[in-house]
Amino acid sequence: MDETVDVIELPLFLLDTVLFPGQMLPLHVFEERYRLMIRRCLAEDTSFGAVLIQRGDPAGETIEPHLVGTVARIIESSHLPDGTMNIITVGTERFRIRRLLHDQPYLRGEVESFPLADPADPTEMAGLIKRVREQITQYIQLIAKAAGLQIQIDEMPQAPQQVGYLAAVALQIDNAEKQNLLGCQSIRTILATETALLNRENALLTWMARKKDWPERAQFGASGTLLPN
Repeated sequence: MDETVDVIELPLFLLDTVLFPGQMLPLHVFEERYRLMIRRCLAEDTSFGAVLIQRGDPAGETIEPHLVGTVARIIESSHLPDGTMNIITVGTERFRIRRLLHDQPYLRGEVESFPLADPADPTEMAGLIKRVREQITQYIQLIAKAAGLQIQIDEMPQAPQQVGYLAAVALQIDNAEKQNLLGCQSIRTILATETALLNRENALLTWMARKKDWPERAQFGASGTLLPN
């Protein structure tokens, strides 16, 4: 193990969704192993890692997570009479799993921080940011039209990371594509990938609008809320 890299132990919550930094995620905690984990996090005021399941049954004992996840901080919790819990979390930073630990009823991991690489050429970045902002504005408007809503977009973020994660949260795409975005090495790669995804999604939604035949996923809004830094 590379001793120059800070490695910490983090309890892992294996999910069927992808959490991004800045995104809020409500969870209903009902499995005993995760109830134990969350109780410990609350008692010790610590966070946990949210990771997408790669293989296996979520309710089973043998499940394998993807190696890149997001640290989830609990900002609100409530205990229900049946012993289950409702919590609201917010993603804070990405991490990469170095080694899985199976010494508790719930899975833990030795993880390292996985920050985004520094932005590339400023001129190229400015063009990517402008393009993604325009595309995600169009995308949200098309989704709103499909749901019969009127949405006024007053302000979009300017910072590259905020733009990238906002688009990642808002996009109604499958988990594999979301996980691919979460695992990108740099913000440039995230934005460039989102440009291709938004081209595809906006073309599909525009075609569906002309045909008056909206896809099922267009009936839903974004999967989370992006918080400002």
